[in-house]
Amino acid sequence: MRAARRERYGTPEVIRIEDVAVPTPADDEILVRVHAATVSRTDCALLSATPFIMRFMTGLREPRNRALGTDFAGRVEAIGPRVRSFAVGDEVWGINDLGAGSHAEYLAISAEDSVARMPTGVSFEEAAACIEGAWYAYSITQRAGLEKDRRVLINGATGAIGSALLQICVHLGATVTAVGNTKNLELLKSLGAARVIDYEQTDFTQDDLVYDYVFDAVGKSTFGACRRLLTPRGVYVSSEPGPGWQNPFLALVTPALGGQRVVFPVPVDRKAFLEVMGRLVTERHFRPVIDRTVTLDAIREAYAYVASGQKTGSVVLRLAE
Repeated sequence: MRAARRERYGTPEVIRIEDVAVPTPADDEILVRVHAATVSRTDCALLSATPFIMRFMTGLREPRNRALGTDFAGRVEAIGPRVRSFAVGDEVWGINDLGAGSHAEYLAISAEDSVARMPTGVSFEEAAACIEGAWYAYSITQRAGLEKDRRVLINGATGAIGSALLQICVHLGATVTAVGNTKNLELLKSLGAARVIDYEQTDFTQDDLVYDYVFDAVGKSTFGACRRLLTPRGVYVSSEPGPGWQNPFLALVTPALGGQRVVFPVPVDRKAFLEVMGRLVTERHFRPVIDRTVTLDAIREAYAYVASGQKTGSVVLRLAE
């Protein structure tokens, strides 16, 4: 099979397309023919091992896992003898943010890992685009304790996390102001934004309204810059640690002060998320936003594009028809 692999940390230039053996599933594993995956911010972080602290989980000097890819949608081709929850032919999706090896034509994964049957009525490409960004987005709403009828501002609402966060917030009953670039303002409205701010024309931190929650889906703001936007007990959440890793620290300190607070969005359980997202997709409360679809031969260019921060929604990697 063909697979994207790397021998060291670095830029997309270290990625190589190799011919490797199709994995044999262990007794508790399933073999998945991968039809689609995404190239995400998580993939870029694993490729470069940035921030450095990631190396304590992925390998200090060099990557323990040479394979790339964190999410996938595909079809079960074989099962181990102890597997009872899946059958050959099942359409499945899954995620492992430390590496699923899904930028390959096949992968083997434990049936007890974060893998589930795909929702019906969506293509493999659409299913793949519903996973990684939406998992982080759902984690933000859960950790922040988002309540119905609250006012939310989302910075970076056009990315994979942001576009998913917008839809999930609307589904949970929030009134959302979405910050995005000029070309995507109509997209944001179509996803449910009650109000949009064009960051190419306006500094969103100078907005005149106040919000119960400010969610930064791209990690480019700070709590200090956004405090004026928050109600006296408002909540700020960023998808990144922030300058000097201030957000995890502020998440420990600010709740004790009794006013505005920072929440650090530790991701929720992946397998439980797949169940939630399956319902949202099936009930048409969520639709994926796909920037472009590429093949394995364009994997280096896809990583570079995602790393540039210019994508809208997800970049999908098609591995089979």
